[in-house]
Amino acid sequence: MGGDGATASANTAGSGYRRREPERTLLHAIVREHWKTFLAGMEERGEGSLPRFVVGEFERYLACGVLAHGFARVRCVACGDELLVAFSCKGRGFCPSCTSRRMHDTAAHLVERVIPQVPVRQWVLSLPRWARFLLARDPALITRTLDIALRGIFAWQRRRARQVGAVGPRAGAVTFVQRFGGALNLNVHFHCLVPDGVFVREEGSVRFVELLPPSDDEVVAVLRRVVARLERLLRPRLASQENDARPLDALGAAQAEALHSLGTAPPDIGRVKKRAAYLQGFSLHAAVHLHENDREGLAHLCGYGARPPFSQERLSHLPDGRLAYRLKRPLGGGRTALLLQPVQLLRRLATLIPPPRAHLLRYHGLC
Repeated sequence: MGGDGATASANTAGSGYRRREPERTLLHAIVREHWKTFLAGMEERGEGSLPRFVVGEFERYLACGVLAHGFARVRCVACGDELLVAFSCKGRGFCPSCTSRRMHDTAAHLVERVIPQVPVRQWVLSLPRWARFLLARDPALITRTLDIALRGIFAWQRRRARQVGAVGPRAGAVTFVQRFGGALNLNVHFHCLVPDGVFVREEGSVRFVELLPPSDDEVVAVLRRVVARLERLLRPRLASQENDARPLDALGAAQAEALHSLGTAPPDIGRVKKRAAYLQGFSLHAAVHLHENDREGLAHLCGYGARPPFSQERLSHLPDGRLAYRLKRPLGGGRTALLLQPVQLLRRLATLIPPPRAHLLRYHGLC
């Protein structure tokens, strides 16, 4: 059941209902106080307005957990106690409550219903900044980039499987598309959970064939093939964008700023360390491996892939009005926290909101 604020207050006054009030976090207070100022500032600088899906994400977040915007009545059949629970925004962008709940639900679903009890390896593909910007602006490029990366990994698995006598080997993967880095920076990259082996159909049944882990040289070889294909896909689009004299829209300007505000690119020297390869600003890591019986570790790894881009616990308010966002790892120069004005924080969050109908969880092949 739902209702407006007046109805909820009138119907529950003096009744046996308990109301679960929304948690007023620091982030909620910042968005509520500075949202209009943030939008006005973009207009004053001539950047224009944000896309509707970005504006809608912020406005739904402001209504998240507020009884006036709808609620459900929950009743215990045993004791008769009743509780009014406000609707959530179900946002995919930055809402700490909704994205955390989505993370736990996704991890549980994958472990219990999707990923079989086989050894799993995580392959992580990162891209140079120029490529991240292209993918952030075009969800279709994310799909094509991921397809190229997984075809390279699957081809290596099938080749290795045929060497040990597997006939018709099939591979599969579950991929988390992450649009963020640990410092609220725009960083489109991929966390792929790939069974560490292949599936073979034999006489109406399916058998799993475990493979030996990739060597350092094999990770380099996979990355080299992937980079060659990605260069052919992405470089013409980069040239077309550079030749476009039109100014970026408001979101594009914020995304470009977020890409170049932090950190440094991975070393472009082709070196290999612990199943990690670097080439032309691209990197591929395949060091994380889980035993088939480590379902708790798998749940943790799935949760890491589906984790929110923003952590409320790492945000604090400074006496001078600025905000401090504590980092998990120091940046270049030893910085351990971002110091931001409130409108700067909103600008960072706006760049991390995925466009509508752009899936953040992808399935490929057999899992």
